Amino acid sequence: MRPRPPKLTRRPRPAARRRTRWLRRAVVAAVVGAVLLTGGTLASVHWIRAGAEGHIFAEQDVPEAPVALVLGTKVHPDGTPSPFLTGRLEIARRLLATGKVRAILLSGDNMNPDYDEPGAMRRWLVDNGVPATRVVLDHAGFDTYDSCARAKRVFGVQRATVVTQSFHLPRAVTVCRRLGVDANGVGDETARRYDRTWRISSTREYGACVKAALDLLSGRDPAHLGRRETGVQDALRDA
Repeated sequence: MRPRPPKLTRRPRPAARRRTRWLRRAVVAAVVGAVLLTGGTLASVHWIRAGAEGHIFAEQDVPEAPVALVLGTKVHPDGTPSPFLTGRLEIARRLLATGKVRAILLSGDNMNPDYDEPGAMRRWLVDNGVPATRVVLDHAGFDTYDSCARAKRVFGVQRATVVTQSFHLPRAVTVCRRLGVDANGVGDETARRYDRTWRISSTREYGACVKAALDLLSGRDPAHLGRRETGVQDALRDA
C-alpha cells in the first residue's frame, strides 16, 4: 500500500491575516486606554482631595470668612429649590445668622431665561429671613470652575466659605483655592436621605474631578467672564 501524502495546512489568506492584526491591535489599544483612563481618573481624584485637606469643616467649626459662596444646583419648574439646593441654602442662612459670614454670594446657572438658579436661591433666603442687602447674585456660575473663577475675578472675593454637598466639597474647595480664593468649606449631609440620587452624584464626582484637573491645568477663562462687579463689597459694607 502506498503511503498517503502529507496533509497540507492552508495558510491564512492575506485579508484574514490583516483582520487578525487589526483585532490584536484594537485589543491592545483598548487595554492601554483603559489603564490610562483609570490611572488619570485616580490621579485626578487624589490631587483634588489632597488640595482640600485641612480646609473642610463642620458648620460649627469653620473659621469666619467675609463671604459664603453657595454653588447652585437643580431648581424645580415652579421655581422652588430642590432638596439638594435647599440643604446648601440652609447652611448659608445659619452661617450668616451666627456671624460666621457677613454676605452670601449665590452662583448658579441662568443661561436660559426660563431657568434661574440664583434668583430661586435668593427668594428662598429672603423668605427665610435673610436681608436682601446681604445677598449677591452671580448668574453665570455655569459649573464649579466658573463659579470659583468669577468669585475671584468678577466679584473680588479673596476669602470665602464654600457651601455645597459633602461629596462635592473637596472639588469645590480645591478649585477655588487653586484659582486664588482662600477657601474653606462646609458640606450638607441632609440630602443623603435621597439615597439613589446621592450615590449617582457621588459616582459622577470621579469624572468631574478629571474635568476639574484639566480646567485648572489649562487655566481656561470662565464661559462668561464679564466686567468687575461691586455687589460683594457693597453687601459687606452694609453688613
